[in-house]
Amino acid sequence: MRYKIKNAYLEASIDDLGAQLCSLKKINDSCEYIWQADENYWNRHAPILFPIVGKLKDNTFSYEDKNYKMTQHGFARDKEFELVKQKNDFICFRLSSCEKTLENYPFEFELYLSYELKNNSLITSYEVVNNSNKKMYFSIGAHPAFNWPLCNEEKEDCYLEFLDIDSFESHNINEVGLSLDTKTIPLKENKLFLNEELFENDALITKDLKYKNITYKNKKNDRFISVGFNDFPYLGLWSKPQGADFLCIEPWCGVADFENHNGELINKKGINILNENEIFNSSFCIKI
Repeated sequence: MRYKIKNAYLEASIDDLGAQLCSLKKINDSCEYIWQADENYWNRHAPILFPIVGKLKDNTFSYEDKNYKMTQHGFARDKEFELVKQKNDFICFRLSSCEKTLENYPFEFELYLSYELKNNSLITSYEVVNNSNKKMYFSIGAHPAFNWPLCNEEKEDCYLEFLDIDSFESHNINEVGLSLDTKTIPLKENKLFLNEELFENDALITKDLKYKNITYKNKKNDRFISVGFNDFPYLGLWSKPQGADFLCIEPWCGVADFENHNGELINKKGINILNENEIFNSSFCIKI
């Protein structure tokens, strides 16, 4: 089921399957900012990544001498969330652990995902509650796909603008996840001009940018998408280089397994840890 929230500036649509953002528009403007999930390329809009981000080595992790299977980006994106609260400009959903999730992930949890409109911004917030009687290990991340181009633009006129950097380091991706090697992505006057060749080898993945804000712009009009992600150490940028008209800007608390990972969940790079009854919070902002 899809739910709508709106204020004087924006309206958004969210599906309870995965609590996924499906639409974001300005009031009285037909331009859609969110990718509309063409199954010929990629059939999602903006899935949540939990309890892992990216791929596990051999789709397996080990915890307390037991192996668990889990596919890329975890299971939350394919679960139906429960509606907890809704107002005109706010909505909150919850996913709770159950017997089925415990088969693949040995921790009891509650995951809250909320959306709030403030002026011309959408704030997405995550809350993870550890209901286990032990430490809980998890990753969490966002995967919003924006239309590229937005409205009547040319793809080659679009670019990403960073703050006060002239390059960044991106990890290479191989068949098991992430390589230890990195490549330098040069910028021109803080700008990364977009083209499909950037994503020939999958996503660009970087960590600890000096300023955690990135803006999608076009040379020929004043439309923009600004993503602020202060709570997230990693950033992924992704599209498909075969004519797919979307660009994903992905703040992550966690990352795929590296090629030298030993499979132990507690040793996973970028893993987050919650003590018993402890709560994790993070949020990011999309401004249009």
